[in-house]
Amino acid sequence: MSPKIQVFKSILVLVLFLSFQYTKAQSDPSGEKRVTGTIAIKNATITTAPGKTIQNGTILIKNGLIEAVGTNITIPKEAQVISADSLFIYPGFIDGASTAGVGKAPEPEKPSDYNPANPPDDIAGITPWRNVIDTYDNKNNQIQDWRKSGFTIAQLIPEGGMMPGKTAIVLFGNPSSTNILSQNSALVVKFQGARGGGRVYPGTPLGIMAKFRDVYKNAELASRHGKLFASNNGLNRPEINKTYEAMYPVVDKNIPVLFEANDDIEIRRALSLQKENGFRLILSGVSNVEKVTNEIKAANAQVLLSMKLPDDKVTKAKMEELSEEMQARTKRVQEAYQSTLKQAAFLEAAGIPFGFTSMGAKSGDTFKNLRLMVENGLTENAALAALTINNANILGIQKFAGTLEKGKSANMVILTAPLLDEETQVKHVVADGFMFDYEVKAKKNGNGEKNGTNGAVAIDGFWEYTSDTPAGSSSGTLEIKKEGDSYKGTITYDNPAGVGQASSEMKNISLSGSNLTFSFDVAAGGMSLVVNVSGEVSGDQISGNLSLSEYGSFPMNATKKPKSF
Repeated sequence: MSPKIQVFKSILVLVLFLSFQYTKAQSDPSGEKRVTGTIAIKNATITTAPGKTIQNGTILIKNGLIEAVGTNITIPKEAQVISADSLFIYPGFIDGASTAGVGKAPEPEKPSDYNPANPPDDIAGITPWRNVIDTYDNKNNQIQDWRKSGFTIAQLIPEGGMMPGKTAIVLFGNPSSTNILSQNSALVVKFQGARGGGRVYPGTPLGIMAKFRDVYKNAELASRHGKLFASNNGLNRPEINKTYEAMYPVVDKNIPVLFEANDDIEIRRALSLQKENGFRLILSGVSNVEKVTNEIKAANAQVLLSMKLPDDKVTKAKMEELSEEMQARTKRVQEAYQSTLKQAAFLEAAGIPFGFTSMGAKSGDTFKNLRLMVENGLTENAALAALTINNANILGIQKFAGTLEKGKSANMVILTAPLLDEETQVKHVVADGFMFDYEVKAKKNGNGEKNGTNGAVAIDGFWEYTSDTPAGSSSGTLEIKKEGDSYKGTITYDNPAGVGQASSEMKNISLSGSNLTFSFDVAAGGMSLVVNVSGEVSGDQISGNLSLSEYGSFPMNATKKPKSF
């Protein structure tokens, strides 16, 4: 046996011992380990789609895809079984229009013969040939923030002027991958004038509308000319224009126009252009929708509603301390605030299946803002649909995303409580088959005590564990001590050098309800390895899994022993 293989087997035997509740990335927000084996998550409350929930269900994952979901699932012998008794699983959230990780394209230089009344397209903010991927950084911290809030897929929109470029749909999976699902999936258009304001055309909303008509009609003519030239002789060759060529997929109705429309006036302008030209339309970032719901439905336009909600400070204003004029102003602001909270409910009542966009919103406000919208008339099913299946339909990815069912990609968010519960927290996110694990704060029980501190679950003490792996069986001990509201511990394991046992400090020990997670370091064969552990604590028993870098995850069982043992 070669030294390299011997070291590898030693590492496996040494570390294949302690594993706990989930699998891939224990308390590992980097998600560098993919769900490539057969994983069975059982006894969870699984919402497969809005209005469809399975109690005590099992979801079977194989090679990053969902193999089965239900209550009577036959679990293969080779499957790694994960207990999720206290957790709630939902389809991974989808962001209809996101700027997470998107930077700005370089500003073009003005030509020597620059004419502000007729500037070059790129100076005027008309760059439909640009691809958002060219300015996208998939390692940006914004992606981590949105993923931590449950988002697994996003349609990226480019930064820029009136027509900044085309979108792309990406997964928030492992940063070592490109994670691209599709490129050039929609053309973004904004009511945003060229640099220089009214001095540069188009600098006004009416100028933008006129310029859009001009570009669209010329693209139609150029496309028709090109097709005729290709099929007949006796025609002059068409002039190549990259702006018009970039518009061909829109003219041919292969991709939609994603129009950013911030109020009912801009919505009407976008709808007017759509009616004139017949392109497919997505309205993004809308507000005041109650005034134009009939027009939106008549145009068969799709809608993305921003998850951004205004600050509620105005609702707490002491009216009696204000002048009569200020009272009137404050009342109007309060009415506008209440109207904003009801936008989602207006769309649902009108029968318009909308999705959510993160534009302008903060990732940390996701669940709070969802609750506010539900408190103001939106149903829970519609809220979940706007985060999942509706956006999958709008983006055209419903074949593999938006619900939890056989054959779809393993994209899901795993919560500690139901979606709209005030105490719900994201425990795990699975994106593109990669699992990301997040620390959760201990919740208080009915006596105001934190579970895992003064609650029923107690992990302090001495434990023996065993683990079965392809390389053989391994065993060791854990000794955990409680210090205030935190824990310290030491773990022993089979020495990689092949003699006796070694020990290591247990790091980041976290207990949420009955779910225990921690990590520890192992030095073997000149390598330094991080072992991630997570598991369910039930009385004097722990069962779960151990994850060792790219070597995979392995089942483990531990039993608590008397201190004198």
